[in-house]
Amino acid sequence: MEQVGLEAAHSVTLWALFMQAGFVVKLVMLGLIAASVWTWAIVVDKTVSYGRARRQLDSFEQVFWSGQSLEELYRTLSDRQTSGMSAIFVAAMREWKKSFERGARSPIGLQMRIDRAMDVTLSRESETLEARLGSLATIGSAAPFVGLFGTVVGIMTSFQAIAGSKQTSLAVVAPGIAEALLATAIGLLAAIPAVIAYNKFSADAGKLTARMEGFADEFSAILSRQIDEKLQPRAAAQ
Repeated sequence: MEQVGLEAAHSVTLWALFMQAGFVVKLVMLGLIAASVWTWAIVVDKTVSYGRARRQLDSFEQVFWSGQSLEELYRTLSDRQTSGMSAIFVAAMREWKKSFERGARSPIGLQMRIDRAMDVTLSRESETLEARLGSLATIGSAAPFVGLFGTVVGIMTSFQAIAGSKQTSLAVVAPGIAEALLATAIGLLAAIPAVIAYNKFSADAGKLTARMEGFADEFSAILSRQIDEKLQPRAAAQ
């Protein structure tokens, strides 16, 4: 009995539990481990990219409100790969210049085209910020149930083995139950960080998007005043 107890204790290690599990339970565990690795890869990527996005927004706002002319700023940014507020600014200025080059006469039409260009760019930037957040939501909601499925299959297999061997002692039952419950533990290990990360990054993406929306509204008002200054004299002359 003492030797049996030692063997049972030796077998109840994480690696031993994984190796003793059935094919389906192993497959579930490997899938959940892969999901956990993917979760942490997204966490690292979003932490870096959101930090970079904040710095770019701060830098652009500092330059934009420094008093530099819009034309000069546009020439500086037009040949670069832009993102965030700078992408919205370039899209609006590009539409502004195209419209005046073609002899724009309607202030309302010009304003609508500029706003539309900024809205499209803002939507694209927002999608970039929210990319792969859906994966975190899926992992956070599905991983516990996948782990539970592995646990149910493992417990069913253990009970079948117990019924076949006709051994009901705790030393015989414990390893099979433990390896089944390991699937649930791994499911929670994958799900909890995914849920926390999803909530945090969703809030961060919302704040960054709100900053860009605020800039788009302010820049739209600035361009609206300039449209009036440019088109009203032309309309009066006609």
